[in-house]
Amino acid sequence: MVKVKEGQTLASGGVQMKYRDYYEILGVKKDATQDEIKKAYRKLAKKYHPDANPGDKKAEEKFKEINEAYEVLGDEEKRKKYDRFGNEFNFANGFDFDPSQFGFNTGNVRYEYRSGGSRGFSDFFDMFFGDGGINLDDFFFNRGNRTRWGFNQSMRGEDKEAEIRVSVAEGLLGAEKHITLEGPDGRKTLSVKIPKGIQPGAKIRLAKQGGKGINGGENGDLYLVVKFKEDEYTLKGSDIYKKIEVTPWVAALGGEVKVSTPEARMIVSIPQGIRSGGSIRIPGKGYYNPIGGRGDLYIQVQINNPERLTERQKELYRELMRLDNQR
Repeated sequence: MVKVKEGQTLASGGVQMKYRDYYEILGVKKDATQDEIKKAYRKLAKKYHPDANPGDKKAEEKFKEINEAYEVLGDEEKRKKYDRFGNEFNFANGFDFDPSQFGFNTGNVRYEYRSGGSRGFSDFFDMFFGDGGINLDDFFFNRGNRTRWGFNQSMRGEDKEAEIRVSVAEGLLGAEKHITLEGPDGRKTLSVKIPKGIQPGAKIRLAKQGGKGINGGENGDLYLVVKFKEDEYTLKGSDIYKKIEVTPWVAALGGEVKVSTPEARMIVSIPQGIRSGGSIRIPGKGYYNPIGGRGDLYIQVQINNPERLTERQKELYRELMRLDNQR
């Protein structure tokens, strides 16, 4: 027998219930540590505590939600079961669902939904975590025998995204990187090919490395989102920037210096009188743009005094100082 309280509606076979996203209620990510969950709970509990909000019904309801969320996420065993349940069905916060349509046979089990539930918690909590509620361990163990659509059918796993960081040189020339990830079939090391000229934000697909399939369904895919890291090169649009250091006399008189680029070593002419921070543009040696052309390479000059000077060099510097003072 199912008793329907005010605000609930009957669906075919059972009662409409709202899924509770406890992570959203506490404002934490799904991979948050137990310490992060505890800190978030304490902060919110202090903010919405009835003593701090006398007579505020909204704050009181919020306080109940926070306590309910922490009751589950603060308990590692309950959290594991809650995560598994959410991952199986990809529910969103506030999603209306009929438990009987998800393999919970309300015809064979007696559920009573009482206003307020245990300790003021929701009916969702009471059904899955309250005394006498559904045993999620039994549910997952026996779910292959459920009659809901899809339970006896194979279901493809969820596609997932992760970030992969590459250097400008790796993106410009193409590269092969080895990454270790926790895939649907356990931890493994994979070889990932970085295509030549790949653009920032592009995605590299790793087939069947996403979420695990259900009932023999194939695994989902993993998409690696490309992010560029800064090292000796910086990418701005399709232009590449590289800093080099030159001595004061090269900056003053001009000269030639050898510069390493992602593709080769080249000799760069330093113009006479260049200032620190000045740039030398080398056309067509930058990064690939989306239509296949290339940007420019900018050599940014930084003037650097040698750590040690010979006596002759000091003498010349003193002479320069004397001449400068006479101007």
